[in-house]
Formats: sequence, C-alpha cells, structure tokens
Amino acid sequence: MTPPVPFDSLEQVTLPARPLHLAIGMFDGVHLGHRAVIEAAVHSARRGDGLAGVLTFWPHPSALFRSGNPTRMMQDSRAKERVLQTLGVDAIITQPFTPEFAAVSAEEFLPWLKQRLPHLTAIYVGENFRFGRGRRGDVPLLVAAARQLGLQVFSAPRVSFDGEPISSTRVRALLEIGDIEAVNALLGYQYSAEGVVQSGKRLGRTIGFPTLNVAWSPDLRPRLGVYAVRVAGAKSPAALAAVANYGLRPTVEQAAEPLLEVHVLGDCPFAAGDEVRVEWFRFLRPEMTFKGVEELRAQIGCDRASAAEYFRGR
Repeated sequence: MTPPVPFDSLEQVTLPARPLHLAIGMFDGVHLGHRAVIEAAVHSARRGDGLAGVLTFWPHPSALFRSGNPTRMMQDSRAKERVLQTLGVDAIITQPFTPEFAAVSAEEFLPWLKQRLPHLTAIYVGENFRFGRGRRGDVPLLVAAARQLGLQVFSAPRVSFDGEPISSTRVRALLEIGDIEAVNALLGYQYSAEGVVQSGKRLGRTIGFPTLNVAWSPDLRPRLGVYAVRVAGAKSPAALAAVANYGLRPTVEQAAEPLLEVHVLGDCPFAAGDEVRVEWFRFLRPEMTFKGVEELRAQIGCDRASAAEYFRGR
C-alpha cells in the first residue's frame, strides 16, 4: 500500500487530476464511527478510479472559541495521522483551524473548498456534521450546496456500540475513568502512547523491576494507575508484554506531571533514546501511596503477575 500524501493545509494540496472522494471531520481518536465515514470514501474512490482523501483540522475549534477550556484531544495531529494512514486513503489534509477559516460561512464553504480542490467529486461526513461560521451548516444545507456544484454528499449514520452511539466524547469519558477495554472496543484498535525512552533515576532497577521511562504528555490524560500493556519499537519484531504505571509516583517523589513507566515482563531490548509505542490493554488498579519501598516492591510484583496472567495465551 502506498503511504498517503500529507498536506499541512488546503492551500498546499497538489493531487493528480482524478475524482477526489473526501471525508471531512475532526476525527479525534479515529474511532469506529469515523472509520465508517472514511472507509465509505475509500470504497467509492476505488470503484471509480478516484482518489480518497481526508480533510481534518488542528487545533480543535474549541481552542479558538473556548480558549480557557478547550476540548482535550485523545491524539495530537501526528498520532491521528498515523492511524489515518492505515485506512487506505491517498491524501491526508490537516487544515489549520484559524480565525480566517472559522469565518467562512456555511454558504461559502463548498465553493471555497472546490476552488482549492478542483477535482472534488464527493463528500463524506457523519450525520451530525456541522460546518461554517457559527456551525450554521448541517447535512441538508451541505446537500443543497453540493447539488449546485455538481457534487455528491454521503452522510453516514452514527455507529452504535452496546446500544449507544459511538462518539469522541464517549471515548474520552471512558479513557478518563480507566475503562481501557471499552476504549479499545470503540476505537477498533489499541489505544497507544508513543515516545522516546529517557534516562530515569533507576529506582525500579534497584528494587528488581527495571522500567522504561517513556516521554509522553497527552492532552487528555488517561486515569492514573497501572495497566497491562504491550511495548514495541524498532528493536523488537513483536510487541512485548509489559506492565505500565502512569502516575505521579507519590511513594517515591510526587512528580509534578504524570510519568509513564513500563516494565517489560521478559527480556527488554530497549534503552534510553529508543522510540517506542505502548499499547494499552487493561486497567489493573488505580495509583496508590505506599508506606515505603518494600510495600511498593510487593505491589509491583502483584501487578506484574496480574499482567502476566492477562497476557497468558493471548
């Protein structure tokens, strides 16, 4: 599969003269509902010898309109792009959500878009899609405007799980309470953290549980606690079973910001400077304060056993 071409704005887009099928949305998390929209664009493009593209935005509009209390993102734009790359699209356009872009009216939006994407043929959105200044545009308005420009519009119904619609808001709420298994079910893939291993204070090594200190500062923080995870990187052909602590380490230092520490259950090939991906599978327990290092050591042993039991046979 040829990797999709990334563009940092609509002004930069240069694509071959083939029909463009474009999925539009914020797509934070790229969950199963988002994937239904994007996969519809991909399938239609393949049937008609066209190109499939994704138009997404950064930052979230709330950063402009509610700067004091913006929506916290599950992914940064780089992480989102990595997931989008797996869906078979030909181009990923990340349009900066600036005051100028936000000022484009709902009526002006499609002509403005068509001018920048002259081979635009069809647009794919979710049924609750809103657009244009003041979010005045909805799907019926989009359909009416598209008809005047000879474009098609496909509106995907919301995808449900356990009887409730999947949404980024729902996934964020589950992430904050630590229900990582439900998060993964709604995403359709494993929630992950990516970062570079940094040198630490080597406390884990002194108590028999060496850890990788992974530099990772998410916008939306998962629940603090201990998780069963797998860790992968260039030095490992497969993801390795591990146990991770994401927290403030109240027993040993009370860090100012949460730290991600990963203890590989077997031999660990990683070292400081390596870039790794940590995939989260199960929440094991919340972060706790212990009376001392010996009590901490005993609990880490229990956590290690819990993670090993979870991965046994998987």
